[in-house]
Amino acid sequence: MNREIVDSFTEMVRDKGIDKDVLAGILEDIFVILVKKKYGEDAQSEVVVNMDRGDIQIFLEREIVDEVTDTGLQISIDEVNAKGNEDELEVGEDFVEEIKIASLGRRLVLLAKQSLNQKIREIEKDIMYNEYKELIGEIVVGDIYQLRKNDILVNHNKHELLLPRNEQIPFERYKKGETIRAIVKEVNKTSSGPVIIISRSDNNFLRRLFEIEIPEIFDEIITIKAMAREPGERAKVAVESQDTRIDAVGACVGMKGVRIHAIVRELNNENIDIINYTDDNELFIQRALAPAKLNNIEIDEAEKKVVVSADSDQVSKIVGRNGVNIRLAIKLTGYDIEILREEKPFEEYEEDIELIDIKEELGEEVYNILINNRYDTGLEVLIAGEEKLLEIEEFGKEKVNEIMEIIKSQYEEE
Repeated sequence: MNREIVDSFTEMVRDKGIDKDVLAGILEDIFVILVKKKYGEDAQSEVVVNMDRGDIQIFLEREIVDEVTDTGLQISIDEVNAKGNEDELEVGEDFVEEIKIASLGRRLVLLAKQSLNQKIREIEKDIMYNEYKELIGEIVVGDIYQLRKNDILVNHNKHELLLPRNEQIPFERYKKGETIRAIVKEVNKTSSGPVIIISRSDNNFLRRLFEIEIPEIFDEIITIKAMAREPGERAKVAVESQDTRIDAVGACVGMKGVRIHAIVRELNNENIDIINYTDDNELFIQRALAPAKLNNIEIDEAEKKVVVSADSDQVSKIVGRNGVNIRLAIKLTGYDIEILREEKPFEEYEEDIELIDIKEELGEEVYNILINNRYDTGLEVLIAGEEKLLEIEEFGKEKVNEIMEIIKSQYEEE
């Protein structure tokens, strides 16, 4: 029976990565408990487990007495002599004998198996917890095996990883069975086992992708100094080269953009702006707000605030679509940025707009009135100004203001 039990237990943990010595220790503890259940809490015993031989030995130590009052602690001299008292032990001495597992009873042996199963599950949870705790901040590759309403379950080395909705890239589509890369973000202990949270929206996922695709970053020749990201939309990464011979931005982009394109594809076509880092805060803010052109930058270091002034046609570039450009610049630089709009002289606009191109915005009636008064382009209207437009009989002050705003907005979008 000993061999059968050890073989059974060994098979349970063969694929679970539990050390043999650990298993032997668990078995010893379990059988000591079983002996106490059969012989009493004060019973003195020793359990020896040899995993290689598949052997379990249980030794029970009892005092030799004339008359037994507690079978768990005492044994009569007559019984000792009947067993063959080769050492010629006497009353008052201790008698150690090996007891068979079968003598514990089938119920207790089944209890031993259940206890071992529970211990193994606990050890397995600890092994999994410690394994993924070491992987926090690292990229793992797994297969999607279940799509739920808000979460995605990923299989990684036969372990379940959780990709919550807030850690997914917005609008990214996932399919069951496809391979996915993500970063291990959190490992939490629960009563049912560790919960491993992975992320594709975390900044560190982008950082690790840079390290994978750009050897100079992995080798620390190029350093990522700052990073800001709105997952699935846009990111800004400030880099600095430790070697003056290497262009940090060029190395990150790669020949014909091959390096950065690999990262962009992984991130569901998220746009990535790479800029050169500098300790010159004014220049760094200017680079962070690119591609907009700024007229002036005023920095309040104490309040960590910045006021940037720019021509009205540059404001939309500073802000970016849905405000993403300025939000990322604020995160990247650590400064609260305020925009001061400066009206640009109309004569400085490089391109003009034909009124026929904005006929729909102006409305057919306004368009026809302007054309009849020999205004053919947007600049002609803006240069003429409100005073000239008010000379047109059909226009009042409110209508003139509306026309000017419509035309100005067209130039700001350029």
